[in-house]
Amino acid sequence: MTNDILGQLGEEMAVRHLRTHGYDILETNWRFGHKEIDIIASKGKWIVFVEVKTRENSYAGEPWEAVGKGKQKTIITAAHEYLLENNTDRMPRFDIISIVHNSKYSRLEHLEDAFYPLSR
Repeated sequence: MTNDILGQLGEEMAVRHLRTHGYDILETNWRFGHKEIDIIASKGKWIVFVEVKTRENSYAGEPWEAVGKGKQKTIITAAHEYLLENNTDRMPRFDIISIVHNSKYSRLEHLEDAFYPLSR
């Protein structure tokens, strides 16, 4: 399976997971310039910016470990623009959905409040 197909499958699995757990999906693959947020969802008082990472195995580490400081900064910057464009009184939150999927099994882990915007 190519990385693009695996990534698309992972995002579809993440959307199903979020809907099953009471989230409303507002956007998928939302772009600000070259920056992208995989899923923007809402639930209760939260507007949730979700990064989805999908791998065929976890031999080199869990998929969520690939969301380093640089990627976090990109997501935070795009989320800031989204919030400016879409007036909302909801509190922002940054989640990661980490998926390991192959022909033998699938495992999805939803990390709420996975990272926070820090001012410097």
